[in-house]
Amino acid sequence: MQGKQSKPIDVAVGILMRENGDVLLGQRPEGKPYAGYWEFPGGKVEQGEDIFHALQREFVEELGVHIVSAEPWCCVEHVYEHAHVRLYFYISREWEGEPQSLEGQAFAWQGGYSVSPLLPATIPLLEWLDRVRYPHN
Repeated sequence: MQGKQSKPIDVAVGILMRENGDVLLGQRPEGKPYAGYWEFPGGKVEQGEDIFHALQREFVEELGVHIVSAEPWCCVEHVYEHAHVRLYFYISREWEGEPQSLEGQAFAWQGGYSVSPLLPATIPLLEWLDRVRYPHN
């Protein structure tokens, strides 16, 4: 078990955003910590890999989607019972392919976040994301 003293694990996280503002959330598969919780897709950054390339690799491996471009959005650290993570969020409006469940995970396009439970690190980001998706509200 890792604690607050441990060095954070860098994680690339992607927010695929459709023109209507809907975003893709994935459900963590069985066998992983927080199985059944919903989150934005992504994964660990490998040693020597930059964040954007890690994001591209993870989306191909998990969802069969190639991210063409993405903008860095924010970085958040969160300490879970099992890990201390530093999450690098990117927003992508340009990708190739339709998401597929390559790791047995469920996924859903969401505009109003009707899925639950949400992964704890994801919850505070949803309000921030609404400001990006709907800047005039």
